[in-house]
Amino acid sequence: MREHFINIGFGNYIVASRIVGIFNPNSSPMRRLKEEARDDHRLIDATHGRKTRSIIVTDSNHVFLSSLHPETISQRVAVEKGDGDEK
Repeated sequence: MREHFINIGFGNYIVASRIVGIFNPNSSPMRRLKEEARDDHRLIDATHGRKTRSIIVTDSNHVFLSSLHPETISQRVAVEKGDGDEK
């Protein structure tokens, strides 16, 4: 089985099959999730100092911060899975 990697910005990649959810970081529950992950050393910041536009949760319970919009990452996941239109 071949693993597909999703670019989440600035040369950072996540295995597509391990992504559980992609969320907007502006809600209170997502801010709490981010802080809990930081406290538990499960947070990976892939923003390179840019504004966080999406939070990605994996099946290993790690939380990734990305400067890409959630819609952009979702489209990339859909293309890798063959569910979306390639552009």
